[in-house]
Amino acid sequence: MTDGVRTIERAGAAGSAPQRSVPQRSVPQQSVPPRGSDARTRRARAVLTAATPRAVLLAACCLVVAQLVLRGWIAARGYFYWDDLVLVGRAGRYPLLSADLLLYDHDGHFMPLAFGTAWIVTRAAPLEWAGPVLSLLVLQLAASLAVLRMLIILAGRRRAILVPLVLYLVCPLTLPAFAWWSAALNALPLQFALAWVIGDAVLLVRTGRRRYAVSGIFVLFVALLFFEKSVVVPFVAFAAAASAHHVDGHRGVVGVVARRGAPLWIGSGVVLVAWLGVYLSVVDAAAVQGGGRDVGELLHHATSLGVVPALSGGPWVWERWLPATPWAAPPGWAVAAAWVVLGALAVLAVWMRRRVAAVLVAVAVYVVVAQLPLAVIRSGPHTATEIMQSLRYLADVAVVMAAAGALVLRARPREPGPLGFPSAVGRRRFVVPVIAVLTVAFVASSLWSSSSFTRAWAMGPTRTYLGNVTSALGDQDAPLLEQEVPWEVLAPYAYPQNLADRVLAPVAAPGAFADSTPRLRMITDAGQIVDAVVWWNRHIRPGPDPGCDYRIAGLTPVELPLDGPMLDNNWTAQLNYVSDRDGHITVGLERGRPVVVPVEAGTHTVYVRVVGGGSSLRISSYTTGLALCVGVGPVGVASYDR
Repeated sequence: MTDGVRTIERAGAAGSAPQRSVPQRSVPQQSVPPRGSDARTRRARAVLTAATPRAVLLAACCLVVAQLVLRGWIAARGYFYWDDLVLVGRAGRYPLLSADLLLYDHDGHFMPLAFGTAWIVTRAAPLEWAGPVLSLLVLQLAASLAVLRMLIILAGRRRAILVPLVLYLVCPLTLPAFAWWSAALNALPLQFALAWVIGDAVLLVRTGRRRYAVSGIFVLFVALLFFEKSVVVPFVAFAAAASAHHVDGHRGVVGVVARRGAPLWIGSGVVLVAWLGVYLSVVDAAAVQGGGRDVGELLHHATSLGVVPALSGGPWVWERWLPATPWAAPPGWAVAAAWVVLGALAVLAVWMRRRVAAVLVAVAVYVVVAQLPLAVIRSGPHTATEIMQSLRYLADVAVVMAAAGALVLRARPREPGPLGFPSAVGRRRFVVPVIAVLTVAFVASSLWSSSSFTRAWAMGPTRTYLGNVTSALGDQDAPLLEQEVPWEVLAPYAYPQNLADRVLAPVAAPGAFADSTPRLRMITDAGQIVDAVVWWNRHIRPGPDPGCDYRIAGLTPVELPLDGPMLDNNWTAQLNYVSDRDGHITVGLERGRPVVVPVEAGTHTVYVRVVGGGSSLRISSYTTGLALCVGVGPVGVASYDR
């Protein structure tokens, strides 16, 4: 029933002529429905609103549980990947409250609570994937419940909030950041903080209760210790609170929100300033600067090939070149269709609801701003544009989109009038089936994209490598020399974090790796431990003493010349020696740090890892009274028969 009809009825009940309360021209005669139509209208409204708050909450919780089941299956198909091994490696080497663990500058990231979480999980179950899976599900549950709380605060406990909730729960935009454990330790706390602080900001402005300011400040503080991108949280919360005030029809929203939410904004500012001081003292900001070129192309790839298809349930196709993560590769026609769908939904929202255009503009601005720092830092001739299509840097956009959906629901419907807007019931009869069909299609499309992502994500050699080497380490009768893990497991540019003793620190027994060993063995790319040899890149020249070659006695280093210079690198020296007793010697290249090497009485061979370069080895006795002879032998790269 239209507002005009209600006004007429109220006027008639008051004993006044309907024409005096509402001009005849504003209420056309045909707008008054017959009595039978009035009954049908009431029944239609009853059907449309037949969802109690408890039923809505129950349905929402069921959706969250369904998401956890799906995400649990996806997580179980994955495994430790890349930066995960840096986290578990450092967790295996340092105590929990160590500055080397919590204050580590991880490629420009300051994330002490992420390292702390990895430490707890690793110590509980070293290199067991079940631990990270459990932590992923706990963090995802917290984020999903925070989003549900935000939606209820913004739009109330009504059935319509299930649509933005479904958008967040199954949108593939959040999937890459979830499946990769180290990325999830950044992304999921940020998603939780965005949703929670948005809710606190709206409640603080609405009620004035200081507890919401305290809660929001605390959540911001915790989120900053997981991920530096959490600096956006108070700004997004302010925009959301202002948008909620705006769609309610108020004016001067910026001043009102700033004044009523002042405790939250001031407290957040203090936290941000304190955090920034610590961040700049820990992170080398000069090392994370980009080239500043091709920013526009990176933004285009992130938006048109990443965000927009994902908001339509895409990208449907994922490509992957090991060891990179999967990236979105939607076909061109699908990208065009996704733009059309997104544009149509924006037009539909403006057509149905008042004052929502500003909300949509704010969301578009956030999508660009969320991408811009990464695009600037990563820009340059050595950056592949596919990095922006990996989507893991933009998972927080899903929370902002869900908040925007709730704000659209919060906004007042447009009134029927001469511009062709139908009545509220007419709009619902048209829009509700459309939204229902689009939601079902979105869920089906998202499940397809999730399945194709999971197939691509399950590829990789890390599971085989870590499984084999963990079993083999228990059968060692001599220590292993240090070596790098396969580049498909952790790339050389992560050095020294890609060294085997660091990656395997959680499961390696004390003494499993050393600077020297009496038996040269190596870990293969498949994680098996096999015998190895030293290539003759260079060799020790015959010495001046025919019966001894080089006599080592005393603390003064003896020069053992090589048959050519060696570049600074990691090398293995094979020392063939005869010693008069057990003891220790020091061994080093002309340039480089010497290492202490144990020797045994009698004729033996020891293999020494030396770091450095030059044209000679330098050996001295480390044990008083020790004397030994060292003969010729190779100095070069250790290798095994492939």
